[in-house]
Amino acid sequence: MARLGIAFSGGPNASEIVDCIKLAESLGYESAWVAEGHGGDQFAILAAAAMQTSTIQLGTAISSVFVRSVPTIAMAAATLDQLSGGRFVLGLGSSHKVQVEPEHGVAYAKPLTRVCETVEAIRALLRDGELSYRGETVGIEKFDLWFRPRAAELPVYLAAVFPKMTALAGEIADGLILTRSTLKTGAEARQHLAEGAARAGRDASRLVVTSLLPTAVAATRAEALDRMRPGLAFYAGFFPRYNRLLAAHGFAAEAAAIAAAFAHGDEKATLAAVSDEMVDATGIAGTPEDCRERLQAYRDSGIDVPIISPFARGPGARETFEAAIRACAPA
Repeated sequence: MARLGIAFSGGPNASEIVDCIKLAESLGYESAWVAEGHGGDQFAILAAAAMQTSTIQLGTAISSVFVRSVPTIAMAAATLDQLSGGRFVLGLGSSHKVQVEPEHGVAYAKPLTRVCETVEAIRALLRDGELSYRGETVGIEKFDLWFRPRAAELPVYLAAVFPKMTALAGEIADGLILTRSTLKTGAEARQHLAEGAARAGRDASRLVVTSLLPTAVAATRAEALDRMRPGLAFYAGFFPRYNRLLAAHGFAAEAAAIAAAFAHGDEKATLAAVSDEMVDATGIAGTPEDCRERLQAYRDSGIDVPIISPFARGPGARETFEAAIRACAPA
């Protein structure tokens, strides 16, 4: 069966997300991922899902290394690993300065170092049951677990947008979480993974490459593209890193126009700057048949596990997710 994941970043409430994950499991999805942001506590939602499912992998995509402490992440991960019977994947990332500092009041600095030290410290705590750690960005005087983790190790995936973080994943992670990929991204990412893996004497072919892919399913491709436009406009306008990513994908003019319009608060101009070509190149949009064909194209391009990521807010959000889950389900 074709490998496929589903991601949630808000919209449906916690109970509805659990129901959607149960539906995805019944339809053959390999994994379900919950984001950290404004959509509810990711670990609580995944814990509820763990108790009502039996085969689907459950992961964070992603948990920020800045807004949760090392012991907090480690305990949450070990708890999910136990509740799910070993189906949990810890997806970690640096998040964004524009979120971490104004939204959480936490200083954002040295993201590569912070990610690397966080992974090292989490693994040490889960392995040894106690931790004393002094790094450049992480300092733990003493912390000990008052329970025994189900396993001393669990899979850790890193989110990456650019080559340095991708190479770091090759050095220290078990998998990679990309986002808004094009059909060229998988092959490029694998090159950087191999570079990092070589530095650490690891086999890059054993790393799992996934990608979060914005998804809209509609009766026509044009309607689906229109549904995708607001989300892409916001991401390219609000997040400098994603704006750079889209420019690197070959949409420099559109990225610049979106950033300028967004900075001036011109919503109409921001949306107008989002071309059909940019939407189509960085996600899954169209009829159910279009979407399934596009997902296979991503697999063929080097993405082991494409992860559909519908966007919906307000009334009807659950129905939007359920429709996408059914439309894109593995054959």
